[in-house]
Order: sequence, then C-alpha cells, then structure tokens
Amino acid sequence: MKKLLKNIAVVLFGKSSSRSFPRGLIFLFDCLIVLFSYLLVMAIQWYALPDSMTMTVIFQHFLCVLSAFAISFLITKSHIGLLRYAGFRDIIRISTTCLLALIILFIGKFIVTQIDTSALSFFPSYYKLFAITFVTLVMLTLSRLIIRRIYNEYFRIHLQPVNAIIYGAGDAGPITLNALGQDTSCQYTVISFIDDSKQKIGKSINGIKIRSSEEVLNHNFIDKYKITTMIVAIPSLSKSQRQVLINRGLDLGLNVKSVPHVSTWINNSLTSSQIENIKIEDLLGRDAIILGQDDVKHEVADKVVMVSGAAGSIGSEICRQLIHYKPSHLIMIDQAESPMYDLEFELTHEQPFASMNVPLDFIVANVKDFGRMNEVFAKFKPQYVFHAAAYKHVPLMEKFPYEAVLVNVFGTKNMADLSIKYGVEKFVMISTDKAVNPTNVMGATKRIAEIYTQSRKTGTTKFITTRFGNVLGSNGSVIPLFKKQLAKGGPLTVTDKNIIRYFMTIPEACSLVLKAATMGDDGNIFVFDMGEPVKIYDLAQKMIQLAKMPNVQIEITGLRPGEKLYEELLATKENTIPTVEPKIMRAKVREYETPEVDAQIDDLFQALISFDKFKIVKKMKEIVPEFVSNNSDFTILDHQDDEFTRKTDL
Repeated sequence: MKKLLKNIAVVLFGKSSSRSFPRGLIFLFDCLIVLFSYLLVMAIQWYALPDSMTMTVIFQHFLCVLSAFAISFLITKSHIGLLRYAGFRDIIRISTTCLLALIILFIGKFIVTQIDTSALSFFPSYYKLFAITFVTLVMLTLSRLIIRRIYNEYFRIHLQPVNAIIYGAGDAGPITLNALGQDTSCQYTVISFIDDSKQKIGKSINGIKIRSSEEVLNHNFIDKYKITTMIVAIPSLSKSQRQVLINRGLDLGLNVKSVPHVSTWINNSLTSSQIENIKIEDLLGRDAIILGQDDVKHEVADKVVMVSGAAGSIGSEICRQLIHYKPSHLIMIDQAESPMYDLEFELTHEQPFASMNVPLDFIVANVKDFGRMNEVFAKFKPQYVFHAAAYKHVPLMEKFPYEAVLVNVFGTKNMADLSIKYGVEKFVMISTDKAVNPTNVMGATKRIAEIYTQSRKTGTTKFITTRFGNVLGSNGSVIPLFKKQLAKGGPLTVTDKNIIRYFMTIPEACSLVLKAATMGDDGNIFVFDMGEPVKIYDLAQKMIQLAKMPNVQIEITGLRPGEKLYEELLATKENTIPTVEPKIMRAKVREYETPEVDAQIDDLFQALISFDKFKIVKKMKEIVPEFVSNNSDFTILDHQDDEFTRKTDL
C-alpha cells in the first residue's frame, strides 16, 4: 500500500515536496470530477432513463452542468489552493462553489422555461441537478482529502520524528496541533497537551490527553516519552509568564517554540512555518511598553523634522516611526555612506514606507562640520531635531578621546547652536545610562553634551534629553556579538561573571523618545523604565541553551577599559519626578548657568586642539566631577594633585 501511495505521489508531485499543481491543471481536474459525477448519476439512473434521453441530450445536459460549474470555479477560485494543504476552509469554498453552480443552473433553467419551453431539454431535471451537485461536492471534497493524505504519507513518512508537547489547551492548542500535522520538515508526534485549568486536565483533544504542568514538565516524563520539543500555544501570555515557562523548558533541555499572536497569522490561519523558535530577546526585559501616540502625531505631523545619526540602529528606527506620523518633510543626516544607502533604499522602495508620500531627504554629512551643518539647517529650516549621532563604543573611545569629544560634545554643540540660530522648536538629544557617574570617556562626553544642551536658555528652542540603556540588536551590542561567536563554535566572551546591563528593544526605545519629546519642557532629562537588569553571564548561558550547543564555553576576559559592572540611570545625587506616562520619569538634576558652561566648553576646546589625550580627559573630569575612570590609563588623573608631574603618553 505504501509503495502504491509513493508511486501515486511521485506522479502527482514529482520527487520534490515543494512542487505543486499548476492552477490550470487543478481547474481541468475539477472539471473532470464534474464529468465523473454526472456520469455516475446517469449510471445510477440508467434503467430509469426515458427513451428521449439520447446521447445528444446527455451531451447537452453535461455541457450545461459543466458550464455552470466552470463559471463557479472561476468566481470562487476554488482551484487556486494548494491541494496538499486542503483543510476546512477549502471544503467551505468547495461547498460555496457547488451551491453557486446549482443556483446558476436553476436560474438558467427558469429563464429558458419562460422564454422557450422547447429548449427545456437542454437542462436536466431539478432532481438530477440536486443529485449531480451533491455527488460533485462529495467527489471534490474527497479528492482534496485523498491527495492531502497521499502527500503526507509519501513526503512525511521519512521525515525526522519529533516528540513534542503543546503548552496550552485553549483555542490555539488544537490549531497548533493541526499546523504541526502539515509540517513538511518534521514529523511531529504530540505526546500531551499541558494546561493549568483544572477543568481541562484529564480531558483530551483529538485523542491527546491534557495534563498538568507538574505532571509533564519534569525529567521523568520527558525522558520516558523522549520529548525534545515544547510549543507554547498561549499567545496572550505576558512576557514575564513566558519567561518563566521558557526557562522551565530550557532547563529540561527542550527545544522551545512559540505560537505568535493571532494578529500576525497569515489569512487568519496558522501554519507550521509561523511557529517560531524562541529567541534570546524573549528572555529579556519585561512586557512590551505600549504607548498612546496620538500626541506624537499631533506634535510632529506637518512639521519639518531632522534626524542626525539617521542610519544608526536608533536613528533609523526613529525615522521609520516618524514617517507614520506624516511630517511635512523628513531630513536624515549621517556620515556613514553604506548604511545611509541601505536606509534610503528601505524607505523609498519597501512597504509601507514607499507609499507614505512623505518628502524625504538623505544627506551624507558629519555633525562635527559646522559649516556643512549650517548649510543644511539654512536650506531645510527644521522645526524638530532628533540628535542621535554619536560615537558609543566604550573601549574604542577610551583609546581615542579626541574623536569622542569632537563628535559627542562639539558635534552636539553644533547641532544645538544651529537649532537656536534657525528657530527649531524642540531639540531632542539621545543620551545613555553611561552618562550617569561615568567611568569612561564615552559616558563623560555624553554627560557634557547633556550639560551643554541643558544650559541653553533661549525661550524659543526647547532642549530635551532622553536616557536609556542597551537596546537589543543595536550595532555593536552584546547579542549580535554572541551570535557571531556561536556561529564560529565559541567561546562566548564575557568581561565579568557579575556584570549586569539593562535592555530594551529598539522600537520601544524610539517610541519612548518620541513620547518624551511631546512631554518635555526646556532642560528636561527623561529616564525610561528599563525593567530588571540582566546578568550578561546568564544571558550567555541562555544563548548556548537556545543554540543547542552545550559544549560551547564561556570565557571571562576581564573588564575592558572604561567598563563598569553595572550602569545607572540616575546619578547618586539625583532623583526622579513621575510624569503622566508611568514608563517615563523626569530626572531632577543640577541646573547649569550658560556663562559657566560656555567657559568650560571653551577650555575643553583648548585642551582638544592640543591633541594631548590626558589634557582632554583631565578637563572632562573638571567639568564632570563624578567622572572617575575605571580600568583605564586615565585612572592616574583621579589620584594626582596639582604638583603631580605625569609622563606624556602620545
């Protein structure tokens, strides 16, 4: 029997499981089924046929029936589906097709009767029309189910068997079971459903028993049934609940997959390809921050908006979100040529951005070039500026403080001064948690940039600062680094076993930035709810578990220059004031007078043009007294007095 199924499958599909029938062939196949159904009804009634039923009349009747069904096939498009995936929706469509054909035949016969009774012989009797339609419905349905069975028997019989459990016996559970049954890469055997509802435990779905998590999620049950995969089929779970469940599965050595939210299902139905492997991002942070954005739309709609650092991970996402709020003009600036090209292609050729009809300008320029930036401001006269351009890599900037200061401090100064000159309404600066009690050059430059923008008292341009920690997937962040190291077989490098960081997704961070822009008043610094901190060592362990690479080692490399074990969102002498948005807090910080800051910035510039990195960093420490270097060449500056004579290190 299996050999026969195999031979039929090869004829139908060829040797490739990805091959499918052409639509024209399916249309012809369905027409042949109509012919077979008609002949079957005629054969059943053979002895009851009147003498007037000649071959000519039989042929005329068949042409009428076939024409009606052909028209119905074309209207309902019942022939465009993949036969091997035929399901309940396809049966509904076939039923609709047959009903439509019957209606067409009835109407046709009625019209002919009214016009010319002699032409009535072109149509079968009403009884035969019912019979032919019913047989056709049964035959079309059986053909789909038989082809699907042949396909599954041939192409799935040799697939890798996978014993799985489905967590969730609600509406998504049976749908997930059905989707797994059509998977073309694995042959799933679902051993059990898991549910925490006492009303469901002990019952079954399609013969598969529903058990409690205590009974299933233990080594004895997992080993007994050789279960390798757990599928979480409760799309409505909160992130914290998902994290607990996923961690339980990983600790049992299971491959954990997840059913996405119903809003992402294709055509409101779930396929096996949509059941995703758990990603490390699913184990970080907290429930997604969802903000009402009506006030953002009100703020930036029909405004000229400029974004610096637009091709970076944060800047580009700000641009994507801004486009949805329909600014009158969006100007994007970045000095990185290739990333800017990629951004331009995305926003001008890919949907939904290409159809937004927002005027866009992509400018390759550097914020540290005052003359060039003056030209850009003069040409476009922006009303809102989002300043995301900055150097951010801590160890690199520890080596090159000149570049860090030139871009992060004086690049920000250029953008701020030009915003005042050209009457920008709001200037929003993207800062970092590393600006709080900085231990490195990069963090200190961002704090000085904060101080400078805070001190601008113009009465026209409002300066707002936003601080947040690490963003998942951003350029140079730890997760892409770990993925690269895993691809090479390890080891994963962690600077210290106790190092912790805060994490947030890029879209969340940018959404909060835009929201803060609508709330802010002049000089405000906003701090975002970053959730609970994550130990990087634990993160590395989870990534190894997810990758199913237990032999990969974690190597402790020691803190890099300027790095510290934990980041703070507020300095020790600062506190926060709640805002109308619970996820955004306003930092209460020291206020700086403009003349004082201008004098310090002038002194910093003099140190900068000396090209002496110790002079540069020493001046930075005078501006930011809480800047204490860690694991760096500049720690010597934290202990010397005025009479200390250092060696020049160029």
